[in-house]
Amino acid sequence: MSEEGELFGLLGPEVRERERLARYGALVLEANRQFNLTGAKTAEELAPHLLDSVSIAPYITKNLVDIGSGGGLPAIPLAIVTGVPVTMVETTIKKARFLERMLAALDLTGEVVAQRAEVAAHDPRWRGRFHTGTARAVSSAPTVAELLLPFLETGGMAVLQRGTMDERERQALSDATLMLGGELERIDVLETEPIRQIALVRKRSETNPRFPRRIGVPEKRPLCM
Repeated sequence: MSEEGELFGLLGPEVRERERLARYGALVLEANRQFNLTGAKTAEELAPHLLDSVSIAPYITKNLVDIGSGGGLPAIPLAIVTGVPVTMVETTIKKARFLERMLAALDLTGEVVAQRAEVAAHDPRWRGRFHTGTARAVSSAPTVAELLLPFLETGGMAVLQRGTMDERERQALSDATLMLGGELERIDVLETEPIRQIALVRKRSETNPRFPRRIGVPEKRPLCM
């Protein structure tokens, strides 16, 4: 069986747009043989990542920015199942070019920004433009908030996919979002395997122009931690 066919079966009949998701997954696995997009090497290993990505589709509205997109998770699966325009911020040129090919191959509306998030977030073309934002497997929660909230419009929502957060990280995220013009609205728990926490941060006001800080600083010195 082809990788696309195997993924189609692994995704299950309840998953919307599973044919296009399976096609995307097969393209990821094919490209992964030339350069590193994901640690998943087989359809069986990749399928849980696709399912994890589409699990947050109910939170995605209007338009989406995804930072540190890598091979396109969760942005491309979310664009497939929700139909929203997606902007992916990815600094590695090879990965950025791959993402551009995926937008064209899957007939998705979107763009790729081949810059560091710390730089792109200060560009008026993207700052304050998006209603929803995601970042998967990117550093601590306060770091993600600092990189993501500047991209959001007032009233927008940052959707932070986490494994588990201890009380220290949760409190740091709550405090950091206040500094960034946001508010930690709630943390939802998805009964998946493994269990995932979704931290929902609402943008309440404009982010201070000094955020995000210069390249590397948000990760080295997370706010409030």
